[in-house]
Amino acid sequence: MTTSSLSQTGLDRLHRAMVARVEKGELPGLVTVVARGDEARFDAIGTMAFDGAEPVRPDTIFRIASLTKPILAAATMMLVEDGALALDEPVDRLLPELAGRRVLRHVDGPLDDTVPARRPIAVEDLLTFRMGHGILTEPTFDPPFPIVQAAGELQLVLGAPDPRTPHDPDRWIERFGTLPLMYQPGERWQYNTAALVLGVLVARAAGQPLEALLGARLFEPLGMRDTGFWMPADRTSRLPTQYVQDFATGTVGPSTLTGPDVWSRPPAFPSGAGGLVSTGADYLTFARLLLSGGVHLGKRLLSERSVEAMTTNHLTPEQIAGGGILLGGSGWGYGMAVTVTPDAVSSPGRYGWSGGYGTTWFNDPSRRLIAIALTQVDAFLWNGGLTEFGELAAQA
Repeated sequence: MTTSSLSQTGLDRLHRAMVARVEKGELPGLVTVVARGDEARFDAIGTMAFDGAEPVRPDTIFRIASLTKPILAAATMMLVEDGALALDEPVDRLLPELAGRRVLRHVDGPLDDTVPARRPIAVEDLLTFRMGHGILTEPTFDPPFPIVQAAGELQLVLGAPDPRTPHDPDRWIERFGTLPLMYQPGERWQYNTAALVLGVLVARAAGQPLEALLGARLFEPLGMRDTGFWMPADRTSRLPTQYVQDFATGTVGPSTLTGPDVWSRPPAFPSGAGGLVSTGADYLTFARLLLSGGVHLGKRLLSERSVEAMTTNHLTPEQIAGGGILLGGSGWGYGMAVTVTPDAVSSPGRYGWSGGYGTTWFNDPSRRLIAIALTQVDAFLWNGGLTEFGELAAQA
């Protein structure tokens, strides 16, 4: 008789809690994955849409949003190991559009009131989200500052994956290069923009499109067959309806920007910040690669040193505090959050991240635990669903 390394009581408790959220109408359905060692439990609950009867299945394909970022970081470290990039090198070699940076004297000031950057942006600045540009957490998200308005007018879509930018990577980085930085490189943690820039950088370093790079270095070796920036039309039936909450009314309704037609063709700009679709099984394989120190089925794909760098906090206490509610007191490794202040749920060294469409993942090395929850309702992240999932998965 095989002894399970997971608690059936804990898994049942998690199942009941997620079923209750579906029955309350918070979300139509979701897939959860809890894994420890070689054992993995998949739980598909509910339906593909609020008004539909098609059930969610373990192989349902989800828009994973910012769970794209850790995958991009892993591919970047593979190029560092190859010698195609160096963590401390300026990005100017491959991104001349970002040479000679200017920095706003005041983040809310006019675009022409700038000072020279004290140093170039380094590759590691992109991985740690300290390049000097990104979402502003104070006083509000995307305040109407001139720098924010200018990014919108250039159709750079810096703060969210939707609507998609119409520009290809070369045109995107050219337009981005016309803007000054918000802060000095290395000074402050800011969300999202660095991953967009990093996607352009690694594609140039590899000499191939980002999708081809991720496919060759990660998706094909790991067997992640349902992960990519788009999917064949015959797979779009496996894509649930995406829902967003209207903050003014509190109502949840379907998004008009991310239907199956959008995902059945390659995007002009493959977003390393949030552009991938995937499944619970595919993302579990990637999570296991990191938890194993870079080895998949006996073959090393990533060095232990690279995995350690990805999953170790690189921020100062002041930078963590400046991350506001986005970081929530966590540190930041390369493309993912890292627990720096453990509590009853989060053990020291736990790492992972969440995506704005309602997706989340963490690895807990001390427990050898992996936990993934995939929904397509953004409110899952702040209505208590994310916290409850994390707590109950840790107890399992």
